[in-house]
Amino acid sequence: MMKLIRLEWKKNNILKYIRNALITTTVLLVFILMAARELETQETVGSYGKGMLDSSVALFVHMSYVIFTGVMIAAYIVGAYEKKTMNLMFSYPIKRRKIILAKVSAVWIFNFLAMVVSKVVIYLVLILAKSSIGITAESIPVGELSFWLDMVLSSAAMVSISFIALPIGLKMKSSKAAIVASVIIVCFTQGNIGKATLMNNMPFYAMLFVAAAVSVYLSVCNVETKDLL
Repeated sequence: MMKLIRLEWKKNNILKYIRNALITTTVLLVFILMAARELETQETVGSYGKGMLDSSVALFVHMSYVIFTGVMIAAYIVGAYEKKTMNLMFSYPIKRRKIILAKVSAVWIFNFLAMVVSKVVIYLVLILAKSSIGITAESIPVGELSFWLDMVLSSAAMVSISFIALPIGLKMKSSKAAIVASVIIVCFTQGNIGKATLMNNMPFYAMLFVAAAVSVYLSVCNVETKDLL
């Protein structure tokens, strides 16, 4: 499987996505550094008591990489059907399901690692620069295991949730539909109406995680027998 995943990264020029991830993280870092002082003075967010600065880092990183994941889903999977390159891959002596799962894994692994690295970089820069930008960074408890566990689990959940866009793109036979679906997912999971928000709502994320798993399953369950798009 790892050989297929590496092949997907090579074939789709993973260096381009690494560059774009670095640019995304840099832009987010600059924006958060500029707003950090104001964010730290705000009230805690939701029933989990997370500080606004900590929550804002997670919010902006999640929003960016859910869309980033949608773009990669469109390029790696939906686009392969659109351009008919999937026909060639399915002619290989490899099960179709394994090919699709390799594509899904290539997208998931890259975006999970990129999201975690992005968060770590932003948090560390905030802590190192706290005296220069006039913040205490008390809401970023890097010395607590729960902080790192939450970072890893929330990143895994958000990347997984992004795959709800996969069957939508395949059903509509459109890469653009997959990207639009990922934007809608961002609005639905990270937006708010007044003080009501689903952000940091773990039961809601768990429900969407199940929906994402079902979405991937529906995308691969009949791939061995159904006609190509």
